[in-house]
Amino acid sequence: MNSVHVIPDISIVAPVFNEEGNIAALIDRLAAVMDASGLQYEVVLVDDGSSDGTWAAIEEARALSPNLKGFRLSRNFGHQHALLAGLASARGRAVVSMDGDLQHPPEIIPELIAAWQNGFHVVSTKRCDEEVTGFFKRKSSQLFYQFFYWLADISLGTGTSDFRLLDRKVVEELLRLKDTDLFIRGAVEWLGFRSTVIEFNMDERLSGTSKYSLRRMMRFASGAIVSFSAKPLKIGIWLGFFTSLIAFAEIGYVFWAYANGYTVPGWASILGVVSLLFGIMFIILGILGTYIARMHMALQNRPHFIISEVIDSAGGKVRNLDEKNVADRSHAGKQ
Repeated sequence: MNSVHVIPDISIVAPVFNEEGNIAALIDRLAAVMDASGLQYEVVLVDDGSSDGTWAAIEEARALSPNLKGFRLSRNFGHQHALLAGLASARGRAVVSMDGDLQHPPEIIPELIAAWQNGFHVVSTKRCDEEVTGFFKRKSSQLFYQFFYWLADISLGTGTSDFRLLDRKVVEELLRLKDTDLFIRGAVEWLGFRSTVIEFNMDERLSGTSKYSLRRMMRFASGAIVSFSAKPLKIGIWLGFFTSLIAFAEIGYVFWAYANGYTVPGWASILGVVSLLFGIMFIILGILGTYIARMHMALQNRPHFIISEVIDSAGGKVRNLDEKNVADRSHAGKQ
């Protein structure tokens, strides 16, 4: 059993949302792997506002697992915010983050730890998921990472996920970032610590269904791009310059036709060009609005998450905690 005052070697952080049927199996498999390693460890589960019995399952698992800590968010803040809550509360010298649906196999964790012990500060993973992931999701993920690299100059390989190990110093630097739109995969790469990649075969989900709808994926992708790149604004400038040239050419043609006594033909083409210009203008306004909205959210300075209930390492419950309280507890645990 980990003492409250003992800093664990490894913290394992897993955000969970409506994963009631996976909690017990996740804890059992993590215990089997980590007990065999001989390392001091803790498991941090963050319930991201689940509407099923996920929190009750965490409470039940805590009765049998002294290494478990549970955090319940006041509502669904999203995967990246829940993951940040777990990272903020983890006390280990290294932190492993993973999904709670067991598609990230716990049996890979010893390989991540071995790479960390060999001097790597970041041990990322690359999933091999041809057998468990549909063609559309795999292709759209690949295209997104290529597009993200072109926009942000941050390389994220196909198959990148939030299944990784981070050294304590990387976690501390990550928690210092104040991004409004969280994209932890990009942030970890941007930090630039020494890293390596380990491939793994992605498992089938044990129970339940994926929570990442197309709408959630689009919102996740747009937030990542806005967070790490201003290139869409530059593209908007060039679009405006190009369409302005088209407009001036059209105006020039009208004056030329008038000066030479021609009846100006092609009202349809003129209206078409005007419609094109208005369409592009609204696209540019949309891009500007996205960045302005992000600035507005940043100025509000709201916390990334709010924790309503905690099962701490001593088994007690603490209510009405917020992000600052968790950070303070995490810092106190490292003294």
